[in-house]
Amino acid sequence: MILAKLVLIRHGQSEWNLSNQFTGWVDVDLSEEGVKQAINAGKLIKKAGIEFDYAFTSVLTRAIKTLHYALEYSDQLWIPEEKTWRLNERHYGALQGHNKAKAAEKYGEDQVHIWRRSYDVLPPLLDASDEGSAVHDRRYANLDPHIVPGGENLKVTLERVMPYWEDKIAPLLLDGKNVVIAAHGNSLRALSKYIENISDEDIMNLEMATGEPVVYDFDDKLNVTNKTKLD
Repeated sequence: MILAKLVLIRHGQSEWNLSNQFTGWVDVDLSEEGVKQAINAGKLIKKAGIEFDYAFTSVLTRAIKTLHYALEYSDQLWIPEEKTWRLNERHYGALQGHNKAKAAEKYGEDQVHIWRRSYDVLPPLLDASDEGSAVHDRRYANLDPHIVPGGENLKVTLERVMPYWEDKIAPLLLDGKNVVIAAHGNSLRALSKYIENISDEDIMNLEMATGEPVVYDFDDKLNVTNKTKLD
């Protein structure tokens, strides 16, 4: 018996996805194609007849806009919504802003692949004194500066996502509420790892396509009974 549905949507293509740059916590907008992907996600959700009770997203523009487009085009823009830094993309440290191909030339393709995909290897860290550090961003002003990362791997990303899952999202699902989360490739990979019990090794191969809604059906023990991708 299906108790509740969870839909995960990686934000539509961003301007830095398009230019092949490491983005992380840098707040970039959706590209023109990204807007189309987000709108299409909403249309797919409407076609599938999925109705939500609550929505969650990060504090980054590309995810927020993706959520709003998806809700607007599924006629659900009115539902309660909450934004949290805990659903942000993983912080790519000192790699943020760098072109991925040029980084591969500098550090080697294997090393860059490890930084991007491994579970527990940290990227080069960004110092808090750097002007690009998130400690200088007003949206994180209420956080202990020691919490604001200088770089994250997927393991650390999962560790900061999980308290929010346990406190906010899981209780809603257990109450039979349908939830949508529009976030980022790695924060959603972290959630998927937990939800599907994916191994540290296998998580390297999990891809989250931009703008593609992934639907999980849960039973009353929050076991996954079905997983589908809307296309």
